[in-house]
Amino acid sequence: MTAGTGAPPTVGEELWGPQRRAVTVGIVLLISLVAFEAMGVGTAMPALVADLGSVETYAWPFVAFIAAMVVGTVVAGRCCDRAGPRVPLVLGPLVFGLGLVVAGTAPKMTLLLGGRVLQGLGAGALGVSVYVLIARVYPSPARPAVFALLSAAWVLPSLVGPPVAGLVTDRWSWHWVFLGLLPLVVLAAALVAPMAARQQPPASPAPRRPGLVPAALASAGGISALTWAGEDPRGVRLVVAVAGAAALVVFVRRLLPPGTPRARPGIAAVVAGRWLMSGAFFTAVAYLPLSLTDTHGWSLTAAGMPLVAGSLAWSAASAWQGRRPELSRSVLLRVAFALLAAGLAGLLLVVPAWGVPWAALPAMTLAGLGMGLGFSSLSYLLLQESPPEDVGFNSSSTQLSDQLSQACFVALGGILLALLVTPTALSALVVVLVGLACLGWVLSPRTHSAR
Repeated sequence: MTAGTGAPPTVGEELWGPQRRAVTVGIVLLISLVAFEAMGVGTAMPALVADLGSVETYAWPFVAFIAAMVVGTVVAGRCCDRAGPRVPLVLGPLVFGLGLVVAGTAPKMTLLLGGRVLQGLGAGALGVSVYVLIARVYPSPARPAVFALLSAAWVLPSLVGPPVAGLVTDRWSWHWVFLGLLPLVVLAAALVAPMAARQQPPASPAPRRPGLVPAALASAGGISALTWAGEDPRGVRLVVAVAGAAALVVFVRRLLPPGTPRARPGIAAVVAGRWLMSGAFFTAVAYLPLSLTDTHGWSLTAAGMPLVAGSLAWSAASAWQGRRPELSRSVLLRVAFALLAAGLAGLLLVVPAWGVPWAALPAMTLAGLGMGLGFSSLSYLLLQESPPEDVGFNSSSTQLSDQLSQACFVALGGILLALLVTPTALSALVVVLVGLACLGWVLSPRTHSAR
């Protein structure tokens, strides 16, 4: 109750009142750190590889991070369901920070890869444990606003992370892209630690799920194979891509809620929705700059502008839904998939050789609006559809779906580019991505079960 009025607390008071102010700042800062590191490393990678390796090793720092993140996500989810989020919330920043130190001081590529593995493990643990903490600490009406903050925590780094990392690399060294984040890691961990220390194990025991860690390791290998092979899917790499996909088909089902491939109503449909949304949008983000530069002759700076427009639209839509907790999240999700499908369909006017490149700006704005509504809605539905003893597993499944779908469809784009000329390959890929968004629109009503 709001002091002195007898009225229930507002959403702003739930987030920024004395009891939760520190943890709100802390979790936003933690997610921002992971995002800044992810955005900055890509910018610094050419200088890093020139210093420590060769162009043949370019993919491996990314592969090492992704593979380790899969394992960290699954292990932290299991730990949260068994004992609460206290340990992952403490170890996640510690391991991530240690990875920054190892990578930032690495004199050779092998140590750099070791640092990237530690960063991936820490980032995976942080992503899951933050979701579990949100489920425990914030009442349901405040959660849309919390997820709006987390969306902003990714959008800002996507805008300023690359230029800041480029400036740091040019003026000082790529080492400081890693080491410069350490003080903020310590601050974020200190803000979250008091609330983390008060977390207890769930009242109900977590279901037995044997074999999760071996399945996570095998899936990490599969995602790594797809990510590496997708850069040039020919010859041996194509064989590796097929083997990676086969490993994922065999092992990933164990890491997802039952019924996910069929989008069974409830949590399975939520995880399937995340798979569809992530694969559709982030694959478009990966390949749109190629179309604008290779097919239409835009500069790299100009080619980034549609992505900036999409990021800003994402942030605006997420903030809007955060102020309307009374709206049905399943209905918002359907609107989100419709906007995403419309935006991606607009890219069919961009990627052909005869296309109109400026149409990428309104197209990505529409797609970004869909992501702002949809990602926050799926996160809210994830917690709503999860019993307390399953929040960790379901959160890890959702984030694994993000990683898996992006790896699969980015690899598909690489295969198409190896087989077809660029405009034809990207047109075919966009058709697939529009189909994913349309399927999400059809399945959206299933995300709210009757339980």
